[in-house]
Amino acid sequence: MSKRIILARQLRRIWIAVAALGTVAQPAFAEDTWDKLDHGINVVRECAGDVAQLCDGVLPGKGRVKACMAGHLAELSQGCIKALAEPAPAVLSDGAHAKSKRINNSHLMRFIEMYLAGIDPNTRDIVGECYGTYANPDIPADKDSAPQSLVESINMDQVKKEYGVLGVSMNGPKLWIPDWFEVEVGVTREFGKLKAPWTAQLNMGKNASIATIKPYAPKTIARKSAINWNKGTKVMVLDDADGNTWIMKGFQLGLKPTHTYEEFMAAGAANFKHLPPGWKARVVTLEQDNLEKPEGGVATIMTDEFFNVYDKTGPGMSNYKP
Repeated sequence: MSKRIILARQLRRIWIAVAALGTVAQPAFAEDTWDKLDHGINVVRECAGDVAQLCDGVLPGKGRVKACMAGHLAELSQGCIKALAEPAPAVLSDGAHAKSKRINNSHLMRFIEMYLAGIDPNTRDIVGECYGTYANPDIPADKDSAPQSLVESINMDQVKKEYGVLGVSMNGPKLWIPDWFEVEVGVTREFGKLKAPWTAQLNMGKNASIATIKPYAPKTIARKSAINWNKGTKVMVLDDADGNTWIMKGFQLGLKPTHTYEEFMAAGAANFKHLPPGWKARVVTLEQDNLEKPEGGVATIMTDEFFNVYDKTGPGMSNYKP
C-alpha cells in the first residue's frame, strides 16, 4: 500500500473524528469544548493533529472522541488551546475591575447564577465565569431577582452562541440563605431578558464538566466576598467524616420545585438518603453570627444530592463552626 494512500486514510480518519465531535450534545463544560472543533477553520487546523495523536484508534460517535479529548486537556498543543480559548478571553476579563458591593436583607432571596465556561490559555484549566442575579441593583421588595417566566425564557444555545463560550450552565433557581453578603461585582451580561453581573470565577480543572461535579465533593471558587448568617438564623448543616462542618448557602428550587424550603427544613436529616459514610445532617439555630471571609480569596464549597450549595465553616473560611 502506498504512503499516499496510507496518509489519505489517516487524514480521512482525523476529519471523521473532528466532524464527530459535535454530534452528541452534553450539558457539560468539558464536553461542550469539543463542539468548537467544527466551528472554525483555525480551530480545526490547530486541533486536528491533537485528535490524531491523543485519540488515535478511538471510534467516532456517541461522544467517544469528545470524552477522549476532554481527558487530555493538559496535553493539548498550545495552538489548539489558544484556538479553543477564543473568544472566551473577553468573558474571562469580566471580573478584572470588579468592585465590592454589600447586599442586606438577603435571607430567602430567589436567584439564579449563570456560568459561561471557557479555557484559560495560561493555566489550561476550564473556568466558569459566574453571573448572579442577586447582585443586580434593582431587586424587588419580594426578593425575587429571577422571576420564573424570565428564567424559563432563557435559550441556553443562544446564550452560548452570543458569547462564543465553550459551555453555558444555570445554577438554580435557588433561595439564598445568608442574611447579608458582600460580593465582587464586575461586568453585567444579559441572559435572555434577565441581567446578571459577574460575581466569581469557578475553577473546573482540566478534565471537569458540570456532569462530573459529584455531590459531597468539595470544589474551590475564587471569591473575596464576606458572607454572614446572623445569630438566631435556622440553617441546615452537614458534618463530614473528617470533622468539617458545612453550612447551607443556597437552597435548590429548580425550574420545577418538588418541595419548599420550609418542608425541607421540617424534615431535617430525614431528607438525606445518600450521605457518604460518617456524614450526618442536622438543623441548628446559630448561637452567633457565622461570618465567612475566605483566606486568600479562595472559598471551599460543595453540593448535596439535591444540588443545594454549602460553604465550609471554621478556620480558613469563617469565624464560627456551628
